[in-house]
Amino acid sequence: MKIGELARHTGAQVETIRYYEREGLLPETARTDGNYRIYGPAHADRLRFIRNCRSLDMTLDEIRLLLCFKDSPAENCGGVNDLLDEHIGHVASRIRELRQMERQLRDLRELCKVARDAGHCGILNELKRPSLHRPDGTDHMWGPHKSENFRPSAAKARRS
Repeated sequence: MKIGELARHTGAQVETIRYYEREGLLPETARTDGNYRIYGPAHADRLRFIRNCRSLDMTLDEIRLLLCFKDSPAENCGGVNDLLDEHIGHVASRIRELRQMERQLRDLRELCKVARDAGHCGILNELKRPSLHRPDGTDHMWGPHKSENFRPSAAKARRS
């Protein structure tokens, strides 16, 4: 099948499929004489696996590691369990951060119970203060999480 058909079968965007190929998550494919990529059922299965991992907010590095294990079915899956345990911890941390953000937003909302001129809006005035910054100095809640223990190169080293 061509890339458009693979996209329809898996619910992925064509550009996403190309991105995963560039990132090495999907193997290179054969090409037709007209230089079209040709995909098979194994590509669709792998793409579904990647998309399921992404739906769980896994990073590309985490997915690479899981794919290393998937591609070596005789290997012990202890590293997979370790990766999931670490990811669960990250998700739990994000949930705590989101709950804290919800409390901050509710507290902000209480500062302006009645609509008035923007110059006297308690919410806008409070947002000028540095008190809403996170203790670690960052102004946003999340970004990619990195695992020092579960790099794809570490997985390869463990399997060697």
